[in-house]
Amino acid sequence: MNRITIAERRARLAVRHHIALPERVSTVLEAARDVVCLHASDPATVYVSARARVIEGTIEAVDRALYEDRELIRMLAMRRTMFVIPVDEAAMIHAAASLAVARNERRRTEELVASLGVRDVARWIRRAEHDALAALEARGEATAREVADDVPALRERTLINVGKRYQAHLGMAGRILLQLAADGRIVRGRPRGSWISAQYRWAPLERWLGRPFDDVPVEEARAALVRRWLERFGPGTEADLRWWTGWSARVVREALASLAVVPVDLDGAAGYVVADDLEATPRPDPWVALLPALDPTTMGWQGRDWYLGPHRPVLFDSNGNAGPTIWADGRIVGGWAVRPAGEVVTRLLEDVGRETGRAVEAEAAVLTGWYQSVQSIPRFPTPLYRELVG
Repeated sequence: MNRITIAERRARLAVRHHIALPERVSTVLEAARDVVCLHASDPATVYVSARARVIEGTIEAVDRALYEDRELIRMLAMRRTMFVIPVDEAAMIHAAASLAVARNERRRTEELVASLGVRDVARWIRRAEHDALAALEARGEATAREVADDVPALRERTLINVGKRYQAHLGMAGRILLQLAADGRIVRGRPRGSWISAQYRWAPLERWLGRPFDDVPVEEARAALVRRWLERFGPGTEADLRWWTGWSARVVREALASLAVVPVDLDGAAGYVVADDLEATPRPDPWVALLPALDPTTMGWQGRDWYLGPHRPVLFDSNGNAGPTIWADGRIVGGWAVRPAGEVVTRLLEDVGRETGRAVEAEAAVLTGWYQSVQSIPRFPTPLYRELVG
């Protein structure tokens, strides 16, 4: 069995994910495509992940790719996580991952509508979806509040997480819009506020893209998604694929069996690569990067010891969400945070030498320029983040 070393995996990560400075790409679309898709649960992640990979990775460049050129689209996909996905691969990912999410969400939607005391739940949802789509078609784009203004039934609210400290009222407008998006019928457009805002306007998918998603057979889509992951993140284990996709072992094995892959030895663990992907990667020159919380590289594998080392307790929260990380030559060496005034502060958890330390400081200074115009509130604060912010 071919063996792939940790050094090779780190070189692949630097080159294929465009994190090493000479490997950066020209467009946000390339950056997203070459990590399959960008994490978007925290809106700021999209921008900072792109900045780390694009030669001129500005806020304006990301906005242009999302909202003007419309080369990228926000979707709920693997693990019910929000991603920013290349439009030309959205139909494949929708079939491979989002449709299953949509089915689960529909069951939840039915439960919430039933809690309103509705007798014919299915009929209520059909009418609500129809009227919400009609409102969006009439307006072109709209917020959930604007849709609720147009559709009286969607002004209803229901109590969720009853008895828990995070008990809250949920508006049915937002719920029906989420369901329509998961079904691939509408899309999240521009945010209401700045680049870190998570409140979006909505638009009909066909109006936004000019066409609906193509129909892709589910098995074909799953195999294509696994191949894309192996091309960009491989080698990886079955456990890595199960975690990243959120699929069962059976589904992952079926997808692997349909592809030309070969097993490899990952220091005693069984991994896989695409059959023609065994050549060594030239090691890049020394590099550093400040990657945001939930960056696709940080979150790319279930087994992370080969690049995370002993730093998991301070850089991840209790639910497994990664905070902002400092990388050097293919491994995580520290973390960073944004103080209320917008200053990016760092902490190295290893001795990386004076030159690397200066490079980290320079990266932090650039990011400080980004954050000084917004009030950054992390979605998933980690122990180190809390400590750095004070």
